[in-house]
Amino acid sequence: MAGHAGSKRVIYAALAGNLAIALTKFAAALFTGSSAMLSEGVHSLVDTGALLLYGMHRAARPADHTHPLGHGRELYFWSFIVALLVFALGAGVSFYEGIIHIMTPEPVVNAKVNYVVLALSFLFEGSSWLVALKEFRRQKGRQGWLEAVRRSKDPSVYTVLFEDSAALLGLMVAFAGILSAELLEIPELDGLGSIGIAIILGATAIFLARESKGLLLGEPASPEVQRKVLAIAGQDPAVQQANGILSVHIGPEEIVAGLSIEFEDHLTAPDIEACVERLEARLKEEMPQITRLFVKPQATGTWELRRRAIAEAAGED
Repeated sequence: MAGHAGSKRVIYAALAGNLAIALTKFAAALFTGSSAMLSEGVHSLVDTGALLLYGMHRAARPADHTHPLGHGRELYFWSFIVALLVFALGAGVSFYEGIIHIMTPEPVVNAKVNYVVLALSFLFEGSSWLVALKEFRRQKGRQGWLEAVRRSKDPSVYTVLFEDSAALLGLMVAFAGILSAELLEIPELDGLGSIGIAIILGATAIFLARESKGLLLGEPASPEVQRKVLAIAGQDPAVQQANGILSVHIGPEEIVAGLSIEFEDHLTAPDIEACVERLEARLKEEMPQITRLFVKPQATGTWELRRRAIAEAAGED
């Protein structure tokens, strides 16, 4: 729950003031005729923190007869929609505006208005970025930045971080485009700034979509989590050997795990059932993220054959 609280805090920080910033940018674009400022207004308008909050709300619903494993992947779905929106609305509109402004250039008037709006936007976006950065650094621990993103099962924090990073870069590009267009008296440079913003948003959207796709298709629990589950299973006196584990994330803190266990030969069916109940109770206490546990009695040799078959199939892909 602490992780969800941190994620929501990051999203609320990103949403704070974004609508006001978007309206201010649109007003400045209308007043000055700047294409780059219009692109920045669109970027702020498509800020998708609200969709992430909606996804978190939907994902928190309990399991039912149509979704027996829960609704955790709703967050992953809405994260993917966020990436599509950033690409289609943010990058698409910015690129279109840039092309139009290059083909039919118009000089920027009252450029100082744009500079004031850009400075205020940078201040607010920077504050949101710092909140997201602090939370992401807390979550990543000693991992590298890209490694932490790839291994993260909670897209809400790094999505906001990358969006805010793209926003800050976009503000710099918009400033450069407007300033160069004014100083050099080449209005096409303002349109070029819009295209630069489109490239930044497009690259961000592609990266986020790639990460969301992996989560939607199903990613396993981290090696540390898998080792801990196997260690707990192996400590039970009824277990001769915990062969291996197949796991998949249904949500950031929801893991479905299947254990292959070789039980002691003398055990009866009630003994095995009691062992499984003990394992479920201990995992619920020590690893609450394991929301579903399935145990398959299996000889070590059988598990090894299955593991090799899975590894070979993954290698062919």
